[in-house]
Amino acid sequence: MSAGGAPVDTVPAGVESASGVDAVLAGLRRHARDLVAELAGPVRRVRLRSGDTVLEVEWHGGAPVDAPPGGGPVAARPAPPPAGDDAGRYAVCSPIVGTFYRAPEPGAAPFVAVGDLVRPGQVIGIVEAMKLMNEVTAERGGRVAEVIAADGQPVEYDQPLLALDPA
Repeated sequence: MSAGGAPVDTVPAGVESASGVDAVLAGLRRHARDLVAELAGPVRRVRLRSGDTVLEVEWHGGAPVDAPPGGGPVAARPAPPPAGDDAGRYAVCSPIVGTFYRAPEPGAAPFVAVGDLVRPGQVIGIVEAMKLMNEVTAERGGRVAEVIAADGQPVEYDQPLLALDPA
């Protein structure tokens, strides 16, 4: 009770309510997204703190993430051409760690299928990372020779998603 007789909702010092922690984490996630988007170079690890609440995100796989996790298009890096029979073929690789989806939503047609002609900048799939949908685009054009990653499959940084033959 306060001096005026009205009840007071108190939380002990150093203890945050569940909804308070959720609000603080939401703010930290927003700041992390903004920070990564503003940085000029690649990011491997982000750690933000507000009071007792800490948000830490680290990308594994050796190479750093250099794209903002803002849900916008992310250009995939083509892998070097493999040797042997597939000398002209190259792979469109995942630019981030997450879950690969071949279609824009469940039940929809996939972005591309084997035999489709892909032009530079075309969306070939989505990688979901931290509840953000990141469009993956082909850096070069070609004909889809093979879909390597299955729909809904967890993928690592620089993992091949599909193979393109030059068109």
